Amino acid sequence: MNKCHSNTELSSHEGTRSQFNGGECAIKLGIDAHQDFYVVVEQVDGTNPKPPQRFPKRAFLRWAARLKENTGAEVHAVYEACGFGFSLQRQLSSLGVQCHVVCPQKLDEQNRRVKTDGLDAKALVLKLDRFVQGNRSALALVRVPTEEEEQKRAIHRQREQLVKARKQLEAQGRSLMVNHGLEPVQSWWKPRAFAALPVPQWMKELLANSQPILVALQQKIASLTIQLQSSATPKQPRGLGLMTSVIIDREIGDWYRFNNRRQIASYTGLCPGEYSSGTPACKAA
Repeated sequence: MNKCHSNTELSSHEGTRSQFNGGECAIKLGIDAHQDFYVVVEQVDGTNPKPPQRFPKRAFLRWAARLKENTGAEVHAVYEACGFGFSLQRQLSSLGVQCHVVCPQKLDEQNRRVKTDGLDAKALVLKLDRFVQGNRSALALVRVPTEEEEQKRAIHRQREQLVKARKQLEAQGRSLMVNHGLEPVQSWWKPRAFAALPVPQWMKELLANSQPILVALQQKIASLTIQLQSSATPKQPRGLGLMTSVIIDREIGDWYRFNNRRQIASYTGLCPGEYSSGTPACKAA
């Protein structure tokens, strides 16, 4: 096969892909996100993915804006949900890029036991290519909450973090008592209990380092509790307290994104999972 014939076949293949996309070229970006930079693999229509590029955060957004403006093509992007939130998705969407966020997953499908930023970005862009072509199972999409939804749920999440910190400090104090053969005192940090704490003076001096912190934590927790409970709707579901209903409502965000009760149960983990293969037990019997 000569080179000319090969190029003709390649052009024909790309033309078929363009027709499938509605006659327009589509650019796909697989992004491996880090705190200070992004590793990006670009795929133009149905061609092979380009080598990975590393961008500082701001430089990548400028590059994506120029890419969208200069080519006039549909630009799609994907990255895995991570601790950096959804700001990248919102920034790219504001530039006209169709950006998707997906569940973190093992991207080494061939089990080569090689993991690099470039390989992860390439695996993401190949999955995105299948998704754009119509295979909606290629990506496990994550719903991107609105900024207002994130701000609301940040309140009860901070309260949970403060409760966890209080429990850890409280447990450290009880552990100190147990390690020296003393009976642990529940809620030893509360002012009245701490004043009458039956421990040696040296131990009380150590506990006094964390006792004011525990008191301050409890005050913040109580303040956030009142704030959250006061925001609950007057009509509450049966069996749920004010705090529980507020937390569930803010974590769900938008109830109307579910079509039925089964989807709600699946989202919250209330329905059982299934792990089965081979011949069913009833047939084997």
